[in-house]
Amino acid sequence: MYHLSMRVKIFITGGTIDGYEYSSEDQAPSEKQTFIPKLLKSFGFMTPYSIEELMNKDSRFITDEDREIITRRCTECEERNIVITHGTITMVETAKYLKSKHIGKTIVLVGAMVPANQEGTDGPDNLKRAFGEVQKLPAGVYISMSGRMFEADNVRKNIEKGLFEELA
Repeated sequence: MYHLSMRVKIFITGGTIDGYEYSSEDQAPSEKQTFIPKLLKSFGFMTPYSIEELMNKDSRFITDEDREIITRRCTECEERNIVITHGTITMVETAKYLKSKHIGKTIVLVGAMVPANQEGTDGPDNLKRAFGEVQKLPAGVYISMSGRMFEADNVRKNIEKGLFEELA
């Protein structure tokens, strides 16, 4: 039996990793189905995890009210290791928001530049890294993107290069 401190909680919020990209809220898809459970099952992880869908949004439309929902669920869940799928456009903003709340758990936000169900996606690799690292890192808020792990307050999305990088 695994101790609760070893379990991983995964919160789904949407974003490109799940194919949620749209330019206005009225264009949001009415049929919403996440790829994440299928991806996780295919990885064959031995560490137990549970998944909870909080929202399915393009991150351009994530509000501070949404961030409060994410914060509340991170605080309330029993697990100490948390992975949050999130769109890349406002991922850094949400990571900094969570860090400012001093939750005292290890939280890794993860996303993709290409939807996880498309060829050439970085989503599965980013998700695998997030899942593995969330079990090793000290309490804090991190981002798993571009083949690396970043601290929440030392990262930016470089739109021109199409990747995440440390701040200079």
